[in-house]
Amino acid sequence: MTAVDRRRVLAYRAAAQELHRPGGRAADLAVAGLGVRDTPYGSARLALAARGVSPEDDRLELVWSMRGAPHLHRRTELPALAAAVWPLSDADATRRIAGQIRAGAALGIAAFTAAAAAFAEMVTAPMPKGEVSRAVSDRVPAELTYDCGPCAARHISGSLFQQAGLAGGVRLAVAGRSTTLAPLPGWPGPPVAAEGTTALVRTYLRLLGPATPADVAGFLGTSAGELRAVWPSELAEVRVDGRRAWLAPEDVAALRSAEPLPGVRLLPPGDPFLAARDRGVLVPEKAHQAQVWRIIGNPGALLVDGDVAGTWRAKQPGRGALEITVSPFAGRLSTRVRGQLDAEAALVAGVRGAAEARVRVEAA
Repeated sequence: MTAVDRRRVLAYRAAAQELHRPGGRAADLAVAGLGVRDTPYGSARLALAARGVSPEDDRLELVWSMRGAPHLHRRTELPALAAAVWPLSDADATRRIAGQIRAGAALGIAAFTAAAAAFAEMVTAPMPKGEVSRAVSDRVPAELTYDCGPCAARHISGSLFQQAGLAGGVRLAVAGRSTTLAPLPGWPGPPVAAEGTTALVRTYLRLLGPATPADVAGFLGTSAGELRAVWPSELAEVRVDGRRAWLAPEDVAALRSAEPLPGVRLLPPGDPFLAARDRGVLVPEKAHQAQVWRIIGNPGALLVDGDVAGTWRAKQPGRGALEITVSPFAGRLSTRVRGQLDAEAALVAGVRGAAEARVRVEAA
């Protein structure tokens, strides 16, 4: 059995996710196989830039995928992805719908099917998100909607709405605070049943392993119990600081030999590196975890020599320079790290459309 510590795991993940910047184009990155989250809007562009590629790649589409959150994915893989993230059973579907509509959630997979069919029927051209929500709400069973006091109307459950969007063949276009939904050309229709979930689990393990069924289930929005039915066979057991986890056998050698990523990266909120569910491996200290993952408004993460060493935020007053505030977890940043930080800040500024970046490092 292979036994490693958290630093080796982080080194393996950084290499698997190409944070060493091998070049190429965005859709060719390994992380595109699992999706690059775009919450808040624009963070996916920063995640791609952190891997040394231009965010511009017309082979990528922004869709609601994992847990209904917006992610960039390869367009050619979207039909397979829709089937892979489809609920595994009626009980699984019920669990994935927030308690806002308990009677509707009890419909299970039928709730997802009804919502997806309404999307497919209504979104035949670009439409504002609000109009689509009203149209879909009018076309699903009443149990899937709830009374909205401020709007004096009934709305479809937000969690169901976003989780069924991809199955209904819609993509997202975001401009500022405005979101438009548009049809995906040649969409084959909603999945009949979940298919390919095992392959998606393997992709998670390749990029964010070693991991447990509970880790992967949390990422996909399902439960460990449901996921065990499609859990890959013949995985290698790995001990991470004594904790049992699993990895594909062909990736064990890369895990054993992984070396920490040198240098500095400014990872945006929702970066694939931060998407792993074993947050204690990523950031051991509970107090530091609370700084990285907040209930509302996560900051970005400062990565120094492959380890999460602090957080950062940016603001741009008017059209001026981008102001980046870095909050290290402990100690002062060395002269080497400080110089590399300035270079990374300039990269972030360029992606954000600012001419320059001004960096302020807070005392730990």
